[in-house]
Amino acid sequence: MLIRESVASVAAQIQSEALYFHMVDRFFHVHGHKPGPGEIRSWKHSLPALVNTLLEAGLGDVEIMLEYTLPLTSKRADAVLAGVHPKTREPSYVVIELKQWTEAHPDEEAPNLCQVAGMYTNLKLNPIEQVRGYCDYLAQFNGALDKKEHRITGAAYLHNATEFGAGSLDIAGQSERGRLFTGDKRGQFIAFLQDHLAPESGALAADELQAGKIKPSTQLIAVAADEIRDREQFRLLSEQKLAYELVLKAVRNSRQSDHKQVIVITGGPGSGKSVIALSLLGELYRQGRTALHATGSASFTKTMRKVAGARKREVQELFKYFNSFMTAERNALDVLICDEAHRMRVTSANRYTPAAHRTGKAQVVELIDAARVPVFLLDEHQVVRPGEMGSVEKIRDEAAAKGLNCTVVDLDGQFRCGGSDAYLQWVLRLLGLEKGGSTRWEPDSKMQLMVAESPQEMEEFLEERRSEGYGARMSAGYCWKWTTKTAPGQALPADVVIGDWARPWNVYGDRAVAGAPPAALWATDPAGFGQVGCVYTAQGFEYDWSGVIIGPDLVWRNDHWVINRTASQDPVFRRSTPDDEVDQLIRNTYKVLLTRGMVGTVIYSTDAETRAKLRELVQPAVQDAMSV
Repeated sequence: MLIRESVASVAAQIQSEALYFHMVDRFFHVHGHKPGPGEIRSWKHSLPALVNTLLEAGLGDVEIMLEYTLPLTSKRADAVLAGVHPKTREPSYVVIELKQWTEAHPDEEAPNLCQVAGMYTNLKLNPIEQVRGYCDYLAQFNGALDKKEHRITGAAYLHNATEFGAGSLDIAGQSERGRLFTGDKRGQFIAFLQDHLAPESGALAADELQAGKIKPSTQLIAVAADEIRDREQFRLLSEQKLAYELVLKAVRNSRQSDHKQVIVITGGPGSGKSVIALSLLGELYRQGRTALHATGSASFTKTMRKVAGARKREVQELFKYFNSFMTAERNALDVLICDEAHRMRVTSANRYTPAAHRTGKAQVVELIDAARVPVFLLDEHQVVRPGEMGSVEKIRDEAAAKGLNCTVVDLDGQFRCGGSDAYLQWVLRLLGLEKGGSTRWEPDSKMQLMVAESPQEMEEFLEERRSEGYGARMSAGYCWKWTTKTAPGQALPADVVIGDWARPWNVYGDRAVAGAPPAALWATDPAGFGQVGCVYTAQGFEYDWSGVIIGPDLVWRNDHWVINRTASQDPVFRRSTPDDEVDQLIRNTYKVLLTRGMVGTVIYSTDAETRAKLRELVQPAVQDAMSV
């Protein structure tokens, strides 16, 4: 959180305007970048309205936690109030979502969405649903609320709005975790606060919430089967839920008014793209809609078929590849969910494609044509092979050429890397994928980062984490030749050789070899730890601890990175691939590998000068963890 103080203390800081300077400084420390002008402006307009109301309610001693980051994500609740319940005397927590809106009305077809006055181009998530999602998420992931879910409640406070201007939002259904109060219902809001918080110190309650053990994040693959066959397992938050609701609204429109719409959902690693994809597929499957999931990743598709469809062949058939739609009937599907859409190719055809199937269409056009509501989920920084061309601009252009409306939802949340937005920013700047240059890593409470002096040290450290019950994998840049054929009964050859340390690449192909899982299951099968994964088997997956070997294709010289394409053994980097494209793809490759870990990442570089640079950026104090 940015601030944790008593309400009275925050009120004094508002009076002196010291609060906002403090919040800006803390924001930069926690998130690795400065807050935008709009965010600062919202603090200055909304926080006084909340704090003055709390003072009027006699709750100056209640503890207030501002910009409270939800566990394992970078999503933030505007405020969490901690105190004592006036009747039960237990700790009591109230999550508050603040809006400056003056007027907002629910969408006629999707009550969990709303149209805000002055924002006519985009639908927003109904704030009742938003705060309810925050409460549900905290109840699921903060151990202080385990079997004590009754301790948390939530409310959206639209302090500039009136009942006439925004009261209809309650069509989303108010509940104990999702209440709505407008400015002219301030008295009711005060009564609500007094019902849940006694006029006494909330410091101990805040301590308990902060000390609550964080439960492990719901792993994508681990719950995929239940998500598809049974019910929604994931907790969708803010923009995730907005994207989900927009797709369902578009599906209803496509049936009722013959309306086709393209939806693009973009976000960085761990922003929840695949979670949205699976949640949608599960809901559409239960509704009896015709929907399919497609990717350009053999590993991801095969894993989903195995895990989600373990007991039902019909569920396995829901997972396809992008090149499965060359001859598909136009608009035969209600929805086509294109996950990892940055991996789309220029065309689906290859040298094995029968002449009758060569349509001459671009792959993105085939995918748009296949469904009434094509949905694309992508991260443009994860393009790692020549010929991959999935981008928001390309999809928009093709939709416009067909006269179709294209809606883009940007997921600004971060769920991978322990929800550490600061770590993701650190990686992007380290690799030169965002401006500003590399920065020194400031340890946070979400993500652990360390530099190993040898691959042996990295592997031993990861083995220790595995002995503690964590999952771990080692991956590397594609800088060693890969033996693709192993004789029956033979062990995998140790292709990745660094000094006297040698380990095999993950299995090449669809069959297990000598106890090692097939390529598609390397990231999810515990037996995958013994091999080094490449970007093509790691992309799209997550594990607790990630060990990353930076090979000689990316080295630090003087004050910048140098790309050595000759050090890459990736067969896709042919001579015809331009140097600048290879440069971008190698940087993207390491961005993917460095953002797979949920708890921590250990980096090793084969180059001494690069290791020295990494040690300089990762504070020496962090290195002490290597000996723990």
